[in-house]
Amino acid sequence: MKEINVNIKMIVWDMDGTIADLYGVENWLPMLENEIVLPYEIAKPMWDMERLARVIKALQALGIEQRIVSWLAKDSSEEYKTEVRRAKRNWLEENAFPFDHFHGVQFGATKADSVRKFLADDEEALLIDDSFAVRKGWTLGETVNPTEVNVVEFLEALLESLT
Repeated sequence: MKEINVNIKMIVWDMDGTIADLYGVENWLPMLENEIVLPYEIAKPMWDMERLARVIKALQALGIEQRIVSWLAKDSSEEYKTEVRRAKRNWLEENAFPFDHFHGVQFGATKADSVRKFLADDEEALLIDDSFAVRKGWTLGETVNPTEVNVVEFLEALLESLT
């Protein structure tokens, strides 16, 4: 398991392909291209959400913020972006994912720019994201690839190391 030793102030979560299995929804891409919000509403969780919520709440109790930074659909209308933000927030609530802040950002936006201002110079943020390009461009601390690491087990180990 990946070891991490940083001064973590926050954990930054991607959604699609990281906690919500958007890519497992049949015909997800044509639906997004046609501005149909359904894939965001019906994607299945990728983890045991009850177990994940327990460890996230314990990390929050230690003062570690949980921020969602999720891209919106590429080349979409402002109306659809609003619908996607609503659908993603509803998904998080329906799946009992404890988060402190949600950032629905333009497709391709640098995710670090969404959270940088919330960190002091000596603080770091841990990014959990399935995109290699996003992880490669992360400058605020360590990253975790949820396609290679069991996120729940990783966070349980992190919590144990902090307590």
